[in-house]
Amino acid sequence: MKPTVYIETSVVSYLTARPSRDIVTAAYQAITREWWNGASERFELVSSGLVVTEAGAGDPVAARSRLEALQGIRLLDATADAEALSQSLLEQGAVPHTAVEDAAHIALAATGSADFLLTWNFRHMANAVMRSRIEHACRKAGYDAPVICPPNELRGSNNGQDTT
Repeated sequence: MKPTVYIETSVVSYLTARPSRDIVTAAYQAITREWWNGASERFELVSSGLVVTEAGAGDPVAARSRLEALQGIRLLDATADAEALSQSLLEQGAVPHTAVEDAAHIALAATGSADFLLTWNFRHMANAVMRSRIEHACRKAGYDAPVICPPNELRGSNNGQDTT
């Protein structure tokens, strides 16, 4: 069985964006595209209606590209359990009250039993300081927290062959 990866909006945005002149952003875009190629062979990719909503916002041409990238990816249900966990993440300070959508992504991934949450959001999600708070809040609610990481951390070796 393949590990399950929840695809958060920032990943789709970097995947489909026009190449950036900013060296860091350009690197994130390249890493994302490299990871995306063949990802579905190594992982079960999932996302959510929240990602679809976020991806569909903004410039219509860019939104269309983001939505096309999400085609065929199974969407996790926004359940009452996910809503309750999202609230718990906010109430316990695992995610700031100003980052309601970030708490929802984490909750959807956790209640949907995703092994990983793939994101470029270092502020509230893929953040070493926040990690223990997120994991504690998830455990307290009876869920395993997904490993929250950017695409470059979700590469590895498979029988000695690079899986990037």
